[in-house]
Amino acid sequence: MRFQLFYILATFFIICSCDTDDILPAITMDVSDFQFDENYADQIQINASVNVPADEDINLTVLTSGLATIDEDYSISASSITISEGSSSGSVSIALIDDFESEGDETIEIDISSNGNFLFLNPQLTITIIDDDYDTDGDGIVDVNDSCPETAGPIEGSGCPDTDGDGIYDNEDQCPDEPGDAENNGCPLVDADGDGVLDGFDDCPNEPGPAQYNGCPSPQILINEVLYDPPNDLPGDANGDGTREPQEDEFIEFYNYGGDLDISGWSVHDNAEERHIFPEGTVIPAGGVLVLFGGGTPTGTFGGSIVQVASEGILNMNNSGDFVTVYDSNNISVLTFDIEPLSNNPNESYTRNPDITGEFEQHAGIAEANGALFSPGTTVDGSNFN
Repeated sequence: MRFQLFYILATFFIICSCDTDDILPAITMDVSDFQFDENYADQIQINASVNVPADEDINLTVLTSGLATIDEDYSISASSITISEGSSSGSVSIALIDDFESEGDETIEIDISSNGNFLFLNPQLTITIIDDDYDTDGDGIVDVNDSCPETAGPIEGSGCPDTDGDGIYDNEDQCPDEPGDAENNGCPLVDADGDGVLDGFDDCPNEPGPAQYNGCPSPQILINEVLYDPPNDLPGDANGDGTREPQEDEFIEFYNYGGDLDISGWSVHDNAEERHIFPEGTVIPAGGVLVLFGGGTPTGTFGGSIVQVASEGILNMNNSGDFVTVYDSNNISVLTFDIEPLSNNPNESYTRNPDITGEFEQHAGIAEANGALFSPGTTVDGSNFN
């Protein structure tokens, strides 16, 4: 109330005395807003204005204080504001620094002063920085950096506790409620199915299987989408190399629903002959995808999947009926795909609906596809699997 009265009286004094020579120039400071989110990306302009054009340069000293720390929470472009001769305003800018510390809202107090004779109507402004870093569980690690944001834990465990007390924090412990061994990813040294693969590494802990399949009797891999009849003209350019070529744009999409799977040396055959050998070092990660094209130069992200082209230069999936077989490195059949019941020259791919678990359907007929004819490396709606 006192400030408002002062401002009114000062203004009245200026207006009513404008015809005298002894009136002090009045300086006002302003800013577009008084609250800004910590991640505010633009510059905050602090403006100083004088009520009459300056007859010489006016230099105003700018001092900052408050709960916020300069060079940690914000920076300022200059330590003074200059209102140039003939002008009526000048400014400095403040840039906020977005950190990852939960420190609550902070303030920047901005004061201006001068050695000259001026009437300062509001020599101080207060800006509040709204903290955008939350620490839900109160463990001192903000949620964005906390692997267990709702359960308190030490920084050594990336914010996760060691619930079972086995020395392995929950974010790395596959058996967080049961003490175990680091060698077995935090699980007890147990091999329930007796297949030689400890349960902590066994994708099928209750069903015996070889180590090469992560303890499962067969690899946890499936064919999710097949394009054996690329659409005509450029819409059939499935590999994205700018050219529609009926053999090169054929593809098979594989999805791995188990642990990391090394398929080096596996091969793909049609009814006639071997069409592809997966090169050494081909490992499909857990939840990962591999797309095998017939040829060409695949161009695009394909959902971040592994992309290969047929080592024999062709997949040659016959539109009128063919049978695709995938063999592991021991020449054991692990996957098959029968084209014949689907051989209706669809000019689009066949894909599982829903992805991974469903039966094969023509791609464009699925509502989520939005009319797309194929989606190599992604789900039917074009989003990434992971």
